[in-house]
Amino acid sequence: MAQNLCSTIFKRPSTTFIFVILLCVLGFYTFEKTQIQTSAKPQKASKLTHHFHDTFLSLSSNYTVSQYLRALTLHPHLAGTREGYQTAQYVKTHFENLNLETKVSEYEVLLSYPTQISLTAKFSNLNSQEIETSEVGFDVIRPYHAYSPSGTAVGEAVFANYGRDEDYRALGVVGVNVSGCVVVVRRGEGMSRGGAVKGAELRGAVAVLMYTEGEYVKGVERGTVMKGVGDPLSPGWGSVMEGGERLGRNEKEVEERFPKIPSLPISMETAEGILRSLEGPKVPLEWRGALKDSNLRVGPGPTVLNFTYQGKEKNATIHDVFAVIRGSEEPDRYVLLGNHRDAWTFGAVDPNSGTAALLDVARRYALLMRLGWRPRRTIIFCSWDAEEFGMIGSTEWVEENIMNLGSRAVAYLNVDCAVQGPGLFPSMTPQLDDLLTDITKKIKDPDAADKTIFDQWTARNKGINIQRLSGVDSDFAPFLQHAGVPSVDMYYGKDFPVYHTAFDSYDWMLNHGDPLFHRHAAVAGLWGLLALRLADDPILPFNYHSYAMQLQEYTSILSNKLEGLVSFTPISRSIKNLFAVAQEVEEEAKNLRAEGVSSDLEVLKKRMLNDRLMLAERGFLDAEGLLGNQWFKHLVYGPSNHYDSKVDFFPSIANAISQSTQTKRENQATIQHEIWRVARAIQRAANALKGDLS
Repeated sequence: MAQNLCSTIFKRPSTTFIFVILLCVLGFYTFEKTQIQTSAKPQKASKLTHHFHDTFLSLSSNYTVSQYLRALTLHPHLAGTREGYQTAQYVKTHFENLNLETKVSEYEVLLSYPTQISLTAKFSNLNSQEIETSEVGFDVIRPYHAYSPSGTAVGEAVFANYGRDEDYRALGVVGVNVSGCVVVVRRGEGMSRGGAVKGAELRGAVAVLMYTEGEYVKGVERGTVMKGVGDPLSPGWGSVMEGGERLGRNEKEVEERFPKIPSLPISMETAEGILRSLEGPKVPLEWRGALKDSNLRVGPGPTVLNFTYQGKEKNATIHDVFAVIRGSEEPDRYVLLGNHRDAWTFGAVDPNSGTAALLDVARRYALLMRLGWRPRRTIIFCSWDAEEFGMIGSTEWVEENIMNLGSRAVAYLNVDCAVQGPGLFPSMTPQLDDLLTDITKKIKDPDAADKTIFDQWTARNKGINIQRLSGVDSDFAPFLQHAGVPSVDMYYGKDFPVYHTAFDSYDWMLNHGDPLFHRHAAVAGLWGLLALRLADDPILPFNYHSYAMQLQEYTSILSNKLEGLVSFTPISRSIKNLFAVAQEVEEEAKNLRAEGVSSDLEVLKKRMLNDRLMLAERGFLDAEGLLGNQWFKHLVYGPSNHYDSKVDFFPSIANAISQSTQTKRENQATIQHEIWRVARAIQRAANALKGDLS
């Protein structure tokens, strides 16, 4: 690693060369412990951009990342706890030791913790037996569902598969009614925890037990059952520490976000023990999943479950930690790198593999600053708190800063579980596709010495495979789906078997996830280089032709799905206009890049073009928000109201399609209205990209 850096700098003998040689001799591993003093005069990024970007990659250190992760995972650090605050201080101190401008934003939010949990089962002809609901041998908070209401429930056990509408219909066909029962469900198939509990509640169940299945799944999966994102007592505005408005806990708007029956996560082993004791109709073949017993029954009973959950909700202080590198030419334009810091337990994968990568990117940038680099635009590192409770830290900050983000944010780059296993899995808004593809060609793949990330990624997927950001499963949600900021979310590995359990530890990462920390180093390189390009390129590397092509594909899918019941002509017309504007912008950018030495007028032209490229994404926002979920404003990417929607784009149209309380004619009219809203949003984006008034 040091040898590569030395050979890069050797081509330019200077005082910088001497400094780097000393670094090569001493090593980079203890650098973050020293106070960094700027020793080289800043140089315009345009002169040495490629050199600094190559240097950034050469500064990779898997050993350093492993040390960060080790420190972050010594103790559990749930949001709102003393250990959670200590972890915030660790991140803050790291940024300060790199001499980065550092700040902390505090919010007072409603969090939820367990105080008493008990679960007993009375099996046929046997006395009651207490069921273990903790993870023995770990000093962690007991498995629970945040925001579950307190209560005691007694009822016969019944198995309801994933807890979907069709699962309850299947039970109804064989004469099974879950009213008065304790429902056992498994996680998956698009059902959120809260959605599964709500479904059981609507059918008269008294409680829900939830398990995660899988051949290698260990432990008990914690999680939240709150609906939506952000602090429930300050919906739509930042929950500032002093003087901010707060709703009452019992107000209708708050109550609607929580289920009314208690729930609890249990292990797969516990679930199998309960399910093996049930009688009644046989479990449908398609329900068996990982359950090996082919003679399982759905119940109800005769096993009776006695379940008590007592929790406490309290207003707690959470801490978002930031480090800022001010831009040299466009300090009012922001490229944001974000990762949440809080964890249900030790959080080696979720989220601190990402936190370790974030700290490493900051370390590398600090080294570049010693060599004279300054970004053209401002870079902001964001360490979020209370994500596990419902993206609370990031949402409160976005809501508080919505105006400045709307006018100044270039892009938000999110990494949550940086390393879960092998393989790159990126998701992003389409104008960033080409940039990611280009960068993956510059970084060595962590699992194949002679290959690039691009080589392995495209071989695995038989081509480029980039997902989109309609889910609400990490901190990109408030940035893209509420504020309209172009966004990225990426990680290595699809799933991991210790998700939200006490087994998500440094030892698991060392033995299974990334023993040599090569994947961590690769994610840090990919993440950091994306940010460097967005911060340093004189013209933003956005491609809206890709966006128009993606929108066209979505329109074709929906048109075929609805088989002429409604007209998609409004959307097609808007996409055609977006195509035309994207082509004009591409030519404009090409000409400006060819200008060479920039005059004041050319600098102004680039600035104006960049503003249009940056603001076009905001055009997809609609003030009314999504049908049935107004906080989410983005009409291309956002959550559908219905778990089994096969449409993960145009969410308001998807919500209209799933309306079940309307006549056919009313439903057609609703869908057509939503089509018009999407068409207007696409036209707004095209107008913003063009920059002229109509």
